[in-house]
Amino acid sequence: MNANHLSIVVPVYNEGESVKTLLDGVQHNVRGLPFNVSFVYDTEEDTTLPVIKRIHKNYDFKITLLKNKYGRGALNAIKTGLENADGNVVLVMMADLCDRPSDIPEMYRLINLGYDVVCGSRYMKRGGQNSAMPFKSLMSRFIGVSLYHLAGVGTHDVTNNYKMYRKNIFKKIKIESTGGFEVAMEVTVKANAIGMKITEVPTVWTDRTYGQSRFNLKKWAPKYFKWYVYALMHRPGSVSA
Repeated sequence: MNANHLSIVVPVYNEGESVKTLLDGVQHNVRGLPFNVSFVYDTEEDTTLPVIKRIHKNYDFKITLLKNKYGRGALNAIKTGLENADGNVVLVMMADLCDRPSDIPEMYRLINLGYDVVCGSRYMKRGGQNSAMPFKSLMSRFIGVSLYHLAGVGTHDVTNNYKMYRKNIFKKIKIESTGGFEVAMEVTVKANAIGMKITEVPTVWTDRTYGQSRFNLKKWAPKYFKWYVYALMHRPGSVSA
């Protein structure tokens, strides 16, 4: 397998026809790179499955369906996708069209330059977001920008799940998250603590226009706070790998 093979992991939950738009965007923007796409689903009744089965032959890259093996939910889908990724570089992106496929080539280039984690960043220069949840956005911005300055985390947007990783970091980092989307923050602050190289690219994030969101601010806020404190207490390189 190519040493720089990229696996794109996409958790899905009743996304329906939106996956076609996602795949079209990936095909248009990721031409020339060695990659495959894995969709991770919870149940056989998911409306995403018949769409993918109908259209997968229209694309010139490998598309895989993975059953979530840890139980329902975004966290378990992401863990399943990370563990089963074919490539030694893994990108997590959402199926709801909130993440820009046009950012992938630059993220991949930076991985090839030696970075271990490349983060899509809404809060750096040229980044942005279009959100219908202003308090969620404000909290996310505060966490990211403050950890960049106070804890030396190499991104202004530690909470965004749109991140590309060298897969070998998951041999050094044990995922402990129990909620959901805070897993990206956990991995990033732990990578920072063991001295791994983290950088970012500007991205513009857009609230989902298809399907149903699985983000629960009240439920997950304490879990983000846990990793916020961890980052403040563990400066870059302060933990042995």
